[in-house]
Amino acid sequence: MAPEPKRFIAVLQMTLDGRIADADGRSDWVDSWADGLELLPPVDAFVLGAGMFSGYEYFWAAIRDDPAAAAEMLGREPYPREREYARVASETEHLVVSTGLESTSWPSARIVRLLDDVRSFKLAGPGTVYVVGGPTLVTSLLEADLIDELRLIVHPVVAGGGQGIIGSLGRTRQLEPVAVELAAHGRAILVYVTPA
Repeated sequence: MAPEPKRFIAVLQMTLDGRIADADGRSDWVDSWADGLELLPPVDAFVLGAGMFSGYEYFWAAIRDDPAAAAEMLGREPYPREREYARVASETEHLVVSTGLESTSWPSARIVRLLDDVRSFKLAGPGTVYVVGGPTLVTSLLEADLIDELRLIVHPVVAGGGQGIIGSLGRTRQLEPVAVELAAHGRAILVYVTPA
């Protein structure tokens, strides 16, 4: 009997009109990128795309190793949840989906070239995987039927344009809502699962 596959959970922060960035590429409504990890059970791995990973290494390494540089980047001291994210991330396996990256300095990261590699990883055994990605990665994983759950942090902001949370899909996907929660600062947490 095959082992139970890993559960892939994507967490995205978005506006009411479904944007992850406004027309100028900004997402000023996001207080902390560490908020997604707090919505998950303990994770066994992270999956990222190359676009997200390019800033990820630098940002989380600064929070982990150089809080003064991180404070300068953020315009404030790092939150405890950000320091915890940096700690967990440095100790947890990362798969970076990329056809162009040649190497990584992140201590727990490895580059995978194909979604088939991600599928093999998913099927290799149980666990929880945090999909830390933007529209390109999330769309690719949805198309490949690799995402089990979407958790959306919806901010009470209307961007009016900019980058959506999902790119163009080849077919419509029906998701099942399983939870809605009101959070601080007028945010709502929406949880959807993909049908079995």
